[in-house]
Amino acid sequence: MPVTSRMARKKRIWIPHLFYHIVCLGNRRDALFNDDGDFKMFLHIMNQVNERTLFELASYCLMTNHFHLHLRSQDQPISKVMSLINKRYPDYYNTKTRLSGHVFEKRYYDKIIPSKQGMLEVSRYIHLNPVAAEMVAKPEAYPWSSYRYYLHTLG
Repeated sequence: MPVTSRMARKKRIWIPHLFYHIVCLGNRRDALFNDDGDFKMFLHIMNQVNERTLFELASYCLMTNHFHLHLRSQDQPISKVMSLINKRYPDYYNTKTRLSGHVFEKRYYDKIIPSKQGMLEVSRYIHLNPVAAEMVAKPEAYPWSSYRYYLHTLG
């Protein structure tokens, strides 16, 4: 029997009551979002997916060439939610840009957040991402994250 050099993918762990930090990069770190319409479409697609496959979104940040999601799905595995998002957005993007092929680099990164402290740390990291990238001076100035929602809801 021939031996292949391709290794099997590691099975994703899904623990329904825990939140995950998800990061997905543009292929070759290229831009995923070129204009406001792209950002809006991604949020629209997430809303559509949420109607079909319920999930809770604790925080998010859409950067130019990647995105962060802080979510939990108690009904469907995270991989199901992400497969829907990561199928629909590339379909839109490739049609809009008249390109074909991969939009995302590799598989998405996911990490289980096991504690309340971890929840706060991930939320802080996600919301400060545009500040760290020197895109804005304050997180409330960045329009494509959930920070303003927290600011106005909890403030």
